[in-house]
Amino acid sequence: MRLQYRQRHFMPGFGISLGYTVFYLSLLVLIPMSVLGLKAFSLDGQVYLDILRDPRTLAAFKLTFGAAFAGAGINLVFGFIVAWTLVRHPFPGRRMVDALVDLPFALPTAVSGIALTTLFARTGLIGRMLEPLGIQIAFAPAGVIVALTFIGLPFIVRTLQPALEDLDPEYEEAALSLGASRLRTFLTVIFPSLRPALLSGFALALARALGEYGSVVFISGNMPMRTEIVSLLIMGKLEQFDYDGATALAVMTLLLSFMILLFLNLLQWRLGRRTQQGG
Repeated sequence: MRLQYRQRHFMPGFGISLGYTVFYLSLLVLIPMSVLGLKAFSLDGQVYLDILRDPRTLAAFKLTFGAAFAGAGINLVFGFIVAWTLVRHPFPGRRMVDALVDLPFALPTAVSGIALTTLFARTGLIGRMLEPLGIQIAFAPAGVIVALTFIGLPFIVRTLQPALEDLDPEYEEAALSLGASRLRTFLTVIFPSLRPALLSGFALALARALGEYGSVVFISGNMPMRTEIVSLLIMGKLEQFDYDGATALAVMTLLLSFMILLFLNLLQWRLGRRTQQGG
């Protein structure tokens, strides 16, 4: 008679794990979003029309989403260079540089905002060199982009590093041995394999930038119609006890962010599927 032993796992089974997962996500995500949705549906449509007609709100939306895309785009280029250098080129002090990449994660956003303002103000270490050139960073829209670039860099680097490490160097060597230039090898062999990771890092950096508050309020100066972001506008309405306006602003920002991230995720899925079929 053959005895069958049931394999025991240290982790709980699927039913318990799924229950904990649903409970945890419901507590942190689903319930707050449901409350926000119920509050949004209870508002009069005139509240949304007033927000859409307000030039101050439109300027805040334009700056928030424009700066978020600009910061994520800058990180897409320079974050790739940082990740490539850390993975492909051993050099003294590489571990120190690798640890510095995570600095925006460790710093409180208010501290990073104060540090950036100190550096880029007119009397700051970098600001005093830019002022004779007519370039103003602090208390200008450029300062918002700098802050969002700073807090979004780790997302690009940490997403690209595993993808770069998993690349098989034999394909690059084969392309070079067949006479392909380094640029052509990068464009036809390396880059297609990295596109899903690049897009994923871009989406993470963009999502982080859209919800940023602490590091921006110091360096932006919070000037209406010029350097005011949506998060600050929502905080202002809450301080004025305008809960309907704050809710409407939050819901509109959430919907726009969700649509952008949904598009990026669909594009990432399509690129990943195309890469698998090509491989």
